[in-house]
Amino acid sequence: MGMDHPLGDQAELYVVGALTPAERAEFEAHLAGCAACAAEVRALAPAIAALAYSAPSAGPSPAVRDRLMARVGGPRVSSRRPAAWQGSWLAAAASIAIAAALAGYAAQLRGRVTSLEAQLREARLRADAGERQVADARRAGNVAQSMIAVLTAPDVARVDLAGQAAAPAAAARAYWSRSRGLVVNATNLPPLPAGRTYQMWVIAAQQPPISAGLLKPDPNGRASVMFETPVDIAQPTAMAVTIEPEAGVPSPTGAMYLVGQAH
Repeated sequence: MGMDHPLGDQAELYVVGALTPAERAEFEAHLAGCAACAAEVRALAPAIAALAYSAPSAGPSPAVRDRLMARVGGPRVSSRRPAAWQGSWLAAAASIAIAAALAGYAAQLRGRVTSLEAQLREARLRADAGERQVADARRAGNVAQSMIAVLTAPDVARVDLAGQAAAPAAAARAYWSRSRGLVVNATNLPPLPAGRTYQMWVIAAQQPPISAGLLKPDPNGRASVMFETPVDIAQPTAMAVTIEPEAGVPSPTGAMYLVGQAH
């Protein structure tokens, strides 16, 4: 404040309440006899009060702050310090917000990746199932073409097989072509016991029965099978179906279920 007496620089500190009790008592005693200091205190008080209400976050003036820091032995603080601290706080807050946003986005991406992986697995399963269906359909188509070739062969011969005592309701029809194969369509075959199968036999004059192959009926007792023609038989005289061990046997051992004579 530019006064020459020793207590002349304490007016601002007195107004802002920064004096110790002893200093305050000393300055108030000084005010009683110093018109200049009393006038300055009266001038500073309204200004300090106005600042308190109009700008709550504002600190004391740089000069007052410097004197305060000098009194407590601290380093002189630049008036820009609060702004720098505020900038650091805002930067930290922004970093936290960005990190939180990135963490949320990463979680969304992980969920999306998991969903896409599940969809990919499902698509692969569907593709595998589709490939199996295509392969099955192709095999069925090939068998159907082979059967048609047998049925339309110039040398085709038909053999009707009737059910025997073990399965009186069973029946079958066989189509024989030495050049193209043997087709057998059976119905009403009884369900097979565990470890057993039906076996088809081709019989020629003065020859033992020769196995054409195995039959596995569906749950409704139907079987439609394409066999290769046994090379040792030129023309069959009869055909039969027996029940045998699951792997089949070289010669019939089980009960006959179907028998038919060639015409």
